[in-house]
Amino acid sequence: MKQSFLSKLHTNGIYYSIGALLLLIGVPLYQYLVLLPLGYSDAITSAEGGVLPPYLSWIGNHTIAFLGYRALSIIAFAALISLPFTLFRIIVAQELLGSEETEHAELEAGETDEDDRPHRDSQQEDSFELAGTTGEVREQGTSESGSTSTLSWRGKGFAVLAAWTGLLGIILYMLGSIASAIYSAGVGNGFTSHAAIPGNFQAISGATTIITYTVGGGLLAIASLFFGAMIVRSGLKLWPGVWVAFGYTALAVAALLSVSAVAVVSAPIAGKVAFTTPAFLLFALWVLWFGVMLLRLKPEP
Repeated sequence: MKQSFLSKLHTNGIYYSIGALLLLIGVPLYQYLVLLPLGYSDAITSAEGGVLPPYLSWIGNHTIAFLGYRALSIIAFAALISLPFTLFRIIVAQELLGSEETEHAELEAGETDEDDRPHRDSQQEDSFELAGTTGEVREQGTSESGSTSTLSWRGKGFAVLAAWTGLLGIILYMLGSIASAIYSAGVGNGFTSHAAIPGNFQAISGATTIITYTVGGGLLAIASLFFGAMIVRSGLKLWPGVWVAFGYTALAVAALLSVSAVAVVSAPIAGKVAFTTPAFLLFALWVLWFGVMLLRLKPEP
């Protein structure tokens, strides 16, 4: 079980690294090599100034390039869909190992009757530990009473809330991006710079932007805040130094995503351009860090 779980962590690490690299390198490179030569910069500048016809006309003339640009970010977030619950499982394991260390020691000291060993072995489950700074995965048994405390901790911990808000944030980001891309491409199809924009375009476009960056990004901010706070709270007494730094970075990610979420509400177009790019670039760096740490995990010899 330990080896299969470690293999799953490695697989997830690959997905998270790919998603992060798409956000960090793929999307900016696509924008630089494909969109900018087509005049995307002028179109988005006019949209920032509240002049939408040139932007819609550009989308209508370069629909494939526009949809490809949006598809890259959607694919990147799709690769991260399991990240919140992967991090949740790691935090749960570490917290339980720290809180139940004394209990396990007492149980092991009191279990001296060899006749009881088969019964005890049947009650054990596999868990893992990030051992020291080497990122080793270590197997450790938990008794039936430990399982009860596990369920109790999971029901009360902020990790549960962080995992679900993170998952919902990723899903809403993807749904908002898909809706925005389809709607903008539909309106831009055949649109000319001298045509009148639909009366409800700003309302619908603003709503999809808010769903993507305010609701989705805001939920990711909450998840990052809770994940980071839980790691930082325990600190070096439970986590390796690199994981503590990872926790502090999560707090910075939460702060920047929160600023981005508020900015988009106040100005769906200008706020999106000004704040979302640095916020999601930092988020991508944080995800890449997590993916690399998962790939470096190894079983204890």
